[in-house]
Amino acid sequence: MEIHISAEICEQIPDFKIGVIEYRNIMIGDSPQMVKGRLQLFQESIFFELENKQITDLAGIMEWRSIFKKTGKDPNRYRHSAEALFRRIQKQNYLSPIHSAIDINNFFSLQYQVPIGVYDQDRLKAPVVIRIGRVGEAYNGLNGRSNSLEHLILSSDENGPFGSPFVDSDRAPATVNTRNALQIIYLRPSTSDVDAAKLTESLMNMFTQIHGGEASYQVLGCL
Repeated sequence: MEIHISAEICEQIPDFKIGVIEYRNIMIGDSPQMVKGRLQLFQESIFFELENKQITDLAGIMEWRSIFKKTGKDPNRYRHSAEALFRRIQKQNYLSPIHSAIDINNFFSLQYQVPIGVYDQDRLKAPVVIRIGRVGEAYNGLNGRSNSLEHLILSSDENGPFGSPFVDSDRAPATVNTRNALQIIYLRPSTSDVDAAKLTESLMNMFTQIHGGEASYQVLGCL
């Protein structure tokens, strides 16, 4: 699938980068007990680590908050999805298993402190552009609300925006019926190209271990 980053993002955030993974012929369902167990234990360890810390002091959380500020989105009103996960855990409102694709997304999002989206590729129409939301743009999100996209980094196809580091739309989420998927990792700009590739490949390998199928990945940046 053709994917590129807009010039506007590159002007504001020259070291911006994303990991992109495409999956084919996968099977999404209930997570194996291994995944459920690892996610639960990881959340419990994060809760204890946060007892004497501010979430906003975590490097990944801080970096993505600064990106929201650069594009003109208030990070106190619009918290990126990784920060939202950490805030749930801090309240011991632990994440319950949903399905294998979302559970793995959440695990890696917590591990690397970055937003990650996974979408049903058959519901998208290329090309996909990562850009900044325009005045008046909005979509119905998975949070059950209409969400303003103005000044927000988002993912858009020929039919309009479908995802963002804040909350994804309800148009193309990966479900148990998804057979071909697109996964976007909103990497920390400070991540080196080598580490970005390792992180993306690691997520791809775990995903295909659980879901089967075939996959390919790439890291896209402005430089």
